[in-house]
Amino acid sequence: MNPDDILRFTKTLAGIYDNFTQAQENPKDFARIHIVFRPLPWSIFQGPGFYSEQYYDYAPWDPYRQGIHRLRVENEIYVMENFGFANKERLAGAGRTPELLEAIDAQNLEPRCGCSMHFIESKPGHYIGNVEPGKKCLVPRDGNLTYLVSEVEVDQDTWISRDRGFDPQTDEPKWGSEHGPLRFARVQTISELITPNWAKISQ
Repeated sequence: MNPDDILRFTKTLAGIYDNFTQAQENPKDFARIHIVFRPLPWSIFQGPGFYSEQYYDYAPWDPYRQGIHRLRVENEIYVMENFGFANKERLAGAGRTPELLEAIDAQNLEPRCGCSMHFIESKPGHYIGNVEPGKKCLVPRDGNLTYLVSEVEVDQDTWISRDRGFDPQTDEPKWGSEHGPLRFARVQTISELITPNWAKISQ
């Protein structure tokens, strides 16, 4: 893949997003949520990676979802690998306080098998992502395992996402938004770390 394409994709992801308008227009169905997708120092993976967190507006230091991601490319697909990690509270708030990311040690990260996100560029500057095929990204919920279906659309202005969980045996929906996807506007671009060298992927 062209290095300029990778650079454009990573700069598009990097940012802070807020669903303020959606929450104001329909507060009964949608809480106000922030998403942060912050580039990691290149040294952590010796390549491009991100830290992400999602939190309710009233609890910025208590994110309900955190992730560490490494980017690789397969053919024309951007593969965003997912990693689990211990002591998540040590990184809580790192989306806005990047010095906390210095605590990350790549050797202590656990790959979340089956949970990579696969992105394609559907039109210039517009990317669609889905959890990798196979129904192998298992998420415990209410004492039972479910498989995750995660869908994302992102461009320079917006982030639209929807996560749902399904029964592995029956494919019956078990959890997720009943009112459609979350719709975020980009409120800040945080791509200062992203340079051609940062975005270079070793083959």
